Amino acid sequence: MAITILDGIVIIVILFSSFLAMLRGFSRELLSLISWIVATVITLFLFKPALPFVEQYLSNKMIALIVTLVIIFVIVLSIISIVTMKIADLIIDSQIGMLDRTIGFIFGALRGLLIVVISMMLVNTLIKPEQQANWLKNAKTKPILDSLGLEIWDVLPKNLSYALEKIETFFKKDDVITDIENSPLSN
Repeated sequence: MAITILDGIVIIVILFSSFLAMLRGFSRELLSLISWIVATVITLFLFKPALPFVEQYLSNKMIALIVTLVIIFVIVLSIISIVTMKIADLIIDSQIGMLDRTIGFIFGALRGLLIVVISMMLVNTLIKPEQQANWLKNAKTKPILDSLGLEIWDVLPKNLSYALEKIETFFKKDDVITDIENSPLSN
């Protein structure tokens, strides 16, 4: 069994992610991830008070919601990113900078692996195994990716609809989303 296109893609993605994370350092990668999570949470808390202000200028409620979410998220992420970049720069320039970059390389490899595993899960969902191209189904990395994909699948919540209901319930507080759902998109 020879190396296939999929094997090459897996190697390239993992190496690219590893070297990118090594250049940035683990602290910057971790702080960047935390920034996105914090910005998302803050956006979810701030969009309801800000939405009426945006609705004054946009007649379509769905567009007003999207604009509100995007503006708040971009502003919050920008502010948090400035702070986290300064912190990461201090760490990289310190005596533990080399350790930070080494751990960053490992983190990047794991992130790259996660990207290709999730991608393979998506491919397996969209294309039946018997319909997959030879370069895909004969890849040396495919059994490993499929096995890791099953491990990830086992970790996910079994009752995904319940989790989605909880998220929907959060958004339906104060009837913000209900108003949008009841209005026509061209409103």
